[in-house]
Amino acid sequence: MFKKLSFLLVAVIAVIAISFASTAQDKKVFYWVSHGSPADPVWTYFLAGAEQWAADTGNEVRTSFHSGDVPSHQEAIRAAIAAGADGIVTSSPDPGSLVEVVAEARAAGIPVININTPDDTVDFNAYVGGDNVTFGAAWAQYLVDNGLVESGDFVWMPVEVPGATYGVQEEEGIASVFEPLGITWEVTEATLDQAEIITRMSDYLTANRDKIDAIIGLGDLVTGSIKRVFDQVGVAPGEIPVVGWGNSLDTTQEVLTGYVNAAQWQDPQATSYVGLSLAAMASAGIPPGFDVITGALYEADTAQIYDDILAGK
Repeated sequence: MFKKLSFLLVAVIAVIAISFASTAQDKKVFYWVSHGSPADPVWTYFLAGAEQWAADTGNEVRTSFHSGDVPSHQEAIRAAIAAGADGIVTSSPDPGSLVEVVAEARAAGIPVININTPDDTVDFNAYVGGDNVTFGAAWAQYLVDNGLVESGDFVWMPVEVPGATYGVQEEEGIASVFEPLGITWEVTEATLDQAEIITRMSDYLTANRDKIDAIIGLGDLVTGSIKRVFDQVGVAPGEIPVVGWGNSLDTTQEVLTGYVNAAQWQDPQATSYVGLSLAAMASAGIPPGFDVITGALYEADTAQIYDDILAGK
């Protein structure tokens, strides 16, 4: 199981305490920039964390979604720089795509906190979120350790946006486990449209069902579509092992009902909340000096915990 780094707890509490010190007289403006789609359920939770932070601290948070459009994402950060933002919190839409704009922000004295998708090529002040390479390796190892795949098997890996940072890093981790064992795989595009995802996944599964030994969902939309796809194609729960992302009610329910074996929780609300707290701390002249790694791999025995969180219970 992927464990949270508890040794950062004290530091995170201190960061949040600093954020709460904001008053109406020293209200600051932060920008929160996402490569995700507003139609992606998991990003609604990341957004909720940002909105909660704004409500709790009295600061202003200006949010935007860019649906994988790199130039649009870059321009949003440049707009934040031009506006004299106190801090920027951003995901990474594509490896290396934010090198220049983040350098521009840092040169202007604006801290930039990376969330959700890490990119070591960029000079961010800090990172808050999961380690996608580690997540990918953990999914692959879970399938191997539980005897769900073996040498010579084939694993299907649907992803919303081929080439995007998250999928590239996850595949890197998966390859580190599968390649030495002679397990092969294919990554296929599913898009960001829910209806189209179900259609494309159903078509692929229908055409390749006989050779698919397991599935790894490289994104929340694809993993959350497994039940609909299995029901449409006529695959019984548990007939094909599935692991992947698990930040939606669709997936928590799939784990509880046996359609998905194990899923990855990413702490979406907390990621945005802590990311903005670090940005506030850095804007106050206290450099973070550390990253905050989030995430836990859950199975049916603990899925209800995350189902309750996502349901707002």
